Amino acid sequence: MKELIPVEIIEKKIYLIRGEKVMLDSDLAELYGVAVKVLNQAVKRNISRFPEDFMFQLTMEEDESLRSQIVTLKKGRGEHRKYLPNVFTEQGVAMLSSVLNSERAIQVNVVIMRTFVKLRAFLSANKELAHKLMLLETRIEKHDDEIKAIFNAIRQLMIPTEMPKKKPIGFRREREK
Repeated sequence: MKELIPVEIIEKKIYLIRGEKVMLDSDLAELYGVAVKVLNQAVKRNISRFPEDFMFQLTMEEDESLRSQIVTLKKGRGEHRKYLPNVFTEQGVAMLSSVLNSERAIQVNVVIMRTFVKLRAFLSANKELAHKLMLLETRIEKHDDEIKAIFNAIRQLMIPTEMPKKKPIGFRREREK
């Protein structure tokens, strides 16, 4: 199953929109081996299976922003979509396999679900690291004044001190004018 679609390809097709990790209907259609129109028709026939936390339609601003990020704008007549794209959350993607009901859809779905799980584990590890960093910063802040005092002392030591000018020793002959 992993040979079906590399996880790296799926990871690149997951976007963060409205605080949700989602996949575009066009990317999912490509992965499932169906036309975008076929995928969206299957969803419309089973719309009760896709509440807003499973699937939502992008706004024009979100679509434009996404197009500029992934450079999908093609030139020529008939190259653009007529409707704004639908995006599917992890739960929506899981529901798609039951709506499309093909062997390929099931296999692709398994790989996509594993990818979402992998991303969740990665984000969880990063949250733990961020938490540890925050704890370290608070510990440093407790000793902030002491650290500042040490740095100030070092800076004071680095300032060159001017030696008082001493009178030269020995005989000085006055210059003739």
